[in-house]
Amino acid sequence: MLPVAVGLLYLGGWFFAALVVVAALLMAFEWQGLIGGSPVGPIGIIGALALALSVVFFQLGRVDISILVVLAGTVLAISAAARSGMSHWWHGIGVLWFGLPCLALLWLRQHEGVGFVGTLWLMSTVWACDTGAYFAGRAIGGPKLAPAISPKKTWAGLLGGMLAAAVIGLAFTFAGYTGVIWTLAFVGAVVAAVSQVGDLAESAVKRHFDRKDSGTLIPGHGGVLDRVDGLLFAAPAAVALLIWGKGIIGSWG
Repeated sequence: MLPVAVGLLYLGGWFFAALVVVAALLMAFEWQGLIGGSPVGPIGIIGALALALSVVFFQLGRVDISILVVLAGTVLAISAAARSGMSHWWHGIGVLWFGLPCLALLWLRQHEGVGFVGTLWLMSTVWACDTGAYFAGRAIGGPKLAPAISPKKTWAGLLGGMLAAAVIGLAFTFAGYTGVIWTLAFVGAVVAAVSQVGDLAESAVKRHFDRKDSGTLIPGHGGVLDRVDGLLFAAPAAVALLIWGKGIIGSWG
């Protein structure tokens, strides 16, 4: 699926928005199944519609409405779950958890200084972190990072993932990056650390609901949420760094 994702990212516009919508819908339905709800029940449909509509409004240039739709979907999902006697907070958290990162990805792709290459850098940073953490953790081992949440993760794995992300940052400086080379490597390592927080957050939810994977869409790898858990935290972090770190972070020309 990677070539398809990168191809749609390259095309941008409504092509990339369509990819984000599909991913958001799949995550919304997976989330309902993960927390014990019905994936195609009323609450799941409320969340899915809110996510899809928020992307559409964002593409139409109504960022304010798109954010309001996410917030409204969160409130409606919580209200509907409460009326049904369910653990309502979990239903609302899902809409917010996926909605804001999806809008962050669209914002980055449309940003003049980020665009295709910068968004691809972000995704590659998260992928590199996951890969580096896996191999460093297996090769070095050592103290556990969060044994109560994810027994297999180690501090060595986290540092290995951050190092791999920094290397990706250095590699992407040859793609027209106008900032300081070492800055991009540092930012990549920071974003990688944030992505690991996202991974741990999803692991905590799965442990709470006694689930191994978020879904079964990808045989042997779980669901969509299992593949993008780190990106869901990394995308908003990248947006925050661009907004509040103006002058520190460069851009791709």
